[in-house]
Amino acid sequence: MPDIFRTIIRSILLIVGLFVITKLLGKKQLSSLSFFEYIVGITVGDIAGTLAMDPDLSLRDGITSLVVWSFVPLAISTISLKSRAFRNVVEGKSTTFIENGNILEKNMRKEKYSIDELLEQLRKKSVFKVADVEFASLDSNGELSVLLKKAKQPVKYEDIGIKVKEESPPVTVLIDGELINENLRRAGLNRDTLIDKIHEKGYEPRQVFFAEIDSNQKLNLDLYDEFISSHFPDFDQI
Repeated sequence: MPDIFRTIIRSILLIVGLFVITKLLGKKQLSSLSFFEYIVGITVGDIAGTLAMDPDLSLRDGITSLVVWSFVPLAISTISLKSRAFRNVVEGKSTTFIENGNILEKNMRKEKYSIDELLEQLRKKSVFKVADVEFASLDSNGELSVLLKKAKQPVKYEDIGIKVKEESPPVTVLIDGELINENLRRAGLNRDTLIDKIHEKGYEPRQVFFAEIDSNQKLNLDLYDEFISSHFPDFDQI
């Protein structure tokens, strides 16, 4: 078999294998990584890339290595769920940077964090004055959590004694012009009812790119670009 076809086959097998491994490890791997998970991710990717490009390496030995490197973080995650002490060792603890409005320089030096980096992370949270911060900590995944002082926090309905009706998430009933029957049933609608609602606003179903039903049974529509004119808004509500 020519080397190029061997490389293609090995690459496809490794892509499928990495996909299965990622599914087994869970969605957490895609959002927040611990130090160990970061190292594992780099190593697994490097092993897969090397196996795909070097036909002299044993595919069996390489897959065995991938399985071992993938099983270890899976085992660690399982143990971490059951043991808080073990979780603290593997994933680490959050480090407080600001407490009662004061910057803790000692903790910042411990994490090799400069004041410029702290200010940058605060700006990413739309906080431009350190004096507005009551508490801030660096989490184990590298994210900075910030609590503003009470006077600087946005006003909530409960702060001014106003009761509001609880809302449920909107239900998407049409994507890219195709109806989603399962979501239609969740929203208490059927195909004909949805089409009637679209007609009531003066549109045809073929003109609609996206549609969702909110908790008040209002239908939100987004049209295909070619059907939007100067007198049609980009986003209409029925």
